[in-house]
Amino acid sequence: MVESIARVRHIRITPQKARRVVDLVRGKNAEEALAILKFAPQAAAEPVFKLVASAMANARVKADKENLRLNEDELVVARAFVDEGATLKRFRPRAQGRAFRINKRTSHITVVLQTADELAAAKKGA
Repeated sequence: MVESIARVRHIRITPQKARRVVDLVRGKNAEEALAILKFAPQAAAEPVFKLVASAMANARVKADKENLRLNEDELVVARAFVDEGATLKRFRPRAQGRAFRINKRTSHITVVLQTADELAAAKKGA
């Protein structure tokens, strides 16, 4: 069966804000996840939308390579998680010659798509 992975690294969105969006689509059908992300008001929805679309394309390519039939309606967001990336440290001037540090956080987002029957078999085996 087909399991496809898509990752984006060093994206300039804080992990906390990205996790809010990723939690919306975890466990959903891939087509449904795209519909949810298309209309989500959060700024992190756009990169996560592109990531889910990329994972779907990866599944299509993998199925073609292995000569398998792939029904994209059966793809499910099996796992989706956000890890913290490198933090960019910047300084802002403050009163009386002081400087305050500003942390610009980055994220690594990973989305794993599986077919529904493959996901059920994995849960049954675990």
